[in-house]
Amino acid sequence: MTALNQLYPQPLWQWFETICSIPHPSKHEQALSLYIQNWAKKQGLPVAEDEVGNLIIRKPATAGMEDRQVVCIQAHLDMVPQKNADKDHDFVKDPIEAYVDGDWVTANGTTLGADNGIGMSSALAVLAANDIKHGPLEVLLTIDEEAGMTGAFGLQAGVLDAEILINTDSEQEGEIYMGCAGGVDAEISVPMVWEAAETSHKAYQLDISGLKGGHSGVNIHMGRGNANKLLARFLFSHSDELALELTSFTGGSLRNAIPREANIVFTLPAEKVELLKQRLDQFDAILCAELAAADPSVKLELNEIALPKQVMAEDTQDTFVALLNACPNGVSRMSDDVEGVVETSLNVGVINTDSEHISILCLIRSLIDSGRSEVEGTLTALVQLAGADVEFSGAYPGWKPDNSSSVMALVNQTYHDIYKKEPDIMVIHAGLECGLFKKPYPDMDMVSIGPTIRYPHGPDEKVLIETVGQYWELLLAVLERIPAKS
Repeated sequence: MTALNQLYPQPLWQWFETICSIPHPSKHEQALSLYIQNWAKKQGLPVAEDEVGNLIIRKPATAGMEDRQVVCIQAHLDMVPQKNADKDHDFVKDPIEAYVDGDWVTANGTTLGADNGIGMSSALAVLAANDIKHGPLEVLLTIDEEAGMTGAFGLQAGVLDAEILINTDSEQEGEIYMGCAGGVDAEISVPMVWEAAETSHKAYQLDISGLKGGHSGVNIHMGRGNANKLLARFLFSHSDELALELTSFTGGSLRNAIPREANIVFTLPAEKVELLKQRLDQFDAILCAELAAADPSVKLELNEIALPKQVMAEDTQDTFVALLNACPNGVSRMSDDVEGVVETSLNVGVINTDSEHISILCLIRSLIDSGRSEVEGTLTALVQLAGADVEFSGAYPGWKPDNSSSVMALVNQTYHDIYKKEPDIMVIHAGLECGLFKKPYPDMDMVSIGPTIRYPHGPDEKVLIETVGQYWELLLAVLERIPAKS
């Protein structure tokens, strides 16, 4: 088996192998951060940790390039922790089992962390090298990008000296990103009322699995099944005729990942069990037909369990099921300005049941503030009609495209010179941190590039090896071409 550290470019892949060996899911980046800080100090590179935990590492210009504009290479420290149901893996303790699979690098049953580990590896490899030409450099590694952009929110003015920022969090070689969507979290809460379970009933757990899931900013337009919405659909259609009484609904794990798995626990009269199985067979056939292209491995599994002591009161259950079934999900509108790009979307990401509430956590994304506001209004109206509550939090701005960007023009020309073809200048529906950086650094010129990564935020995540080399060559060529300070 080919070792990662033997791939081209070796310095980058060596760093990525190290990063995979140190657990770093969102909100648990401390071990990786400390490793990088200790490494930087040994290299004699100035390193600082800001108030929220972001790392800033500086490197002087190579000889003769001291007059160039200061460049910041930016990546985020954390990765999305997602795994297959049958995979025994603790993201806080266990390393990522990355391996070469043909033309790709992927992981064994978990997310790979190429998002944004490849970008982080490229920044660290540039810092480590003594044969790369560049002007004064800063590397900014932010925390908690995937779970709330905490690091980007916390970045203060005056911390960076850079005039140019190269974000490394894009996921398609041959595309240069100059704008991205903003977003906001929405948490819907339905108050819980319990009642005693009927002792004559049977109890079951229904699981849905095998869906591809994926990144809610990158894959939301692909028609993939949302596990939460699919179970809601079944409940809304059949709860009454089955006299089904819910005990819990659990689905998804991240608000920015399309949920791949969900389960419900419920009771029903013993005489309804055969009808339940018939309806599930019918629903399974419907899903297999509808999702044959987008999610061919979807699976329903029903298992009898011990009878719980309590179930949801009828009004609570009816409110929750109707609300979840009616909740918008997926693409709301495509962009009129950028062909083929989603303008506004909503992902029904996580559902949890506790003793007092059942909650629905969603992520709204939009390229325009008015689009985000429209979806916020739709959710608010829906929740008011249901007599539930909704709270919006963690709003972050989009990154408005700047057609006059000098660094975008430089990357565009450099790509053409290397590969003799035009790159695509793009705006991405996913959230990049650049929009937040514009608040403390409104005059900073920004661009985003990266290799080809497929299925980020899911255990099928993989990165195309050839494009990592292409991204690396482009990055080094751009650094060498950065102009002198005006």
